[in-house]
Amino acid sequence: MPDLLSAATPGDVLIVGAGPMAQAHAAVLAALGRPFRVAGRGAASAAVFAAAVGVTPGIGPLADQLAALPAPPRIAIIATSAALLPEATRALLGAGARRLLIEKPAALDPVGAAALAADVRVVGAEAFVAYNRRFFAATQAARAMIAEDGGALSVKFDFTEATQRIEALDKDPADLAGWFYGNSTHVVDLAFHLAGAPKRLCGARKGGLVWHPAGAVFTGWGETENGALVSWHANWLAPGRWGVEVMTARRRLVLQPMEQLFVQEQGSFALTQAALDDALDRRFKPGLHAQLAAFLADGADPRLLTLADHAERFAAYAAIRDGLNHS
Repeated sequence: MPDLLSAATPGDVLIVGAGPMAQAHAAVLAALGRPFRVAGRGAASAAVFAAAVGVTPGIGPLADQLAALPAPPRIAIIATSAALLPEATRALLGAGARRLLIEKPAALDPVGAAALAADVRVVGAEAFVAYNRRFFAATQAARAMIAEDGGALSVKFDFTEATQRIEALDKDPADLAGWFYGNSTHVVDLAFHLAGAPKRLCGARKGGLVWHPAGAVFTGWGETENGALVSWHANWLAPGRWGVEVMTARRRLVLQPMEQLFVQEQGSFALTQAALDDALDRRFKPGLHAQLAAFLADGADPRLLTLADHAERFAAYAAIRDGLNHS
């Protein structure tokens, strides 16, 4: 018989998962004064979570834990490993949850994302994908400048991954094989969030890694629905780091590292770091406080990415990863 959700953890929000990302969500919920419960899996991760957060997660099969709740969870945050996200989402839909924040990438391929979005639509639930970099203070400042300048003219991005660090992680092989979708799309999503949804893309790829055979070097170009030209270059075999650059009629905006914003003004070669009101990004996992506040407000914040829109974009993500054309 599995352990059930602790009676000491009542709340109207259910966190599914007990790893580091779940801890980060719990820290924000506590700061927001929002009661929550936690559904974990194994005893070891639950003990680590309890020691860090002071809340004891339930352990065992998620379906059993959901059945033991005094009332169905209306709001849930799904922070499991990437490979388990669809299964956990469907279990919550079946238990009556109707507003869900699903950690990226929600599913590990376009077919899985489309099927999950269809399941959400059938029951009339609201589901969002947690791309927290949309909520960075740096991103908010960049959005304001882009709007002030009349929109993005072009954007380029780099989703180069730290291969040696990733190989040292104790990760599920399925998560590693889907690393582009599960991690690199943080960068891709942010680029299109700032410059407009992808309209047409033309990509190329080369090579592969033992744990990510889908590719190791990625380049390409395209155009967004807002008319901005886009290009990307990522090389997982060489040194590098994530970054997004947006060009407007007045400025070049550089998010590299993505928690910071550097600005080059028209007529100048100087790249100046912008002052940011980023106290919450420094106190919590960056972007998470603003993201959860928007999600819990039950409104239609434009920074929140719906699962339906995410599923539609998965074809573009696949084109970038697999070196294909997309329109």
